Amino acid sequence: MNVKIDTKEKFHVITINQPSISANMTEEIRKSLDEVTQNHVKHIVLNMAPVENIDLNAAVLIAEAQQKAYEEGHSFVICGMQQPVKDVFKDADLLDSLNYTPTESEAWDIVQMEEVERELLGGEE
Repeated sequence: MNVKIDTKEKFHVITINQPSISANMTEEIRKSLDEVTQNHVKHIVLNMAPVENIDLNAAVLIAEAQQKAYEEGHSFVICGMQQPVKDVFKDADLLDSLNYTPTESEAWDIVQMEEVERELLGGEE
């Protein structure tokens, strides 16, 4: 699987550089997500702009990974989904639970806002 990982100060941008994500790629996706969260930078922006179609199993894995990240107090924002990819998430009743944006810069903004929110809420406890 062709993946580009760009590490920023507070998050990783993972770009999937291929037009299709098949079911047999789910383990590779899982490994990529696990690898980037092994250091102190835990937040993820998943750029799916190059992806034109996705297998249901891969979509479910991505949705579960995003949910797990939020449960652990980390941001995970998906950006650049093309309509056929959105349709797979929608048909699986997963789209409404996803945190996604049209552009990568909007995803960066969400990660930064969520970081500030966690800091503010953490200070009140």
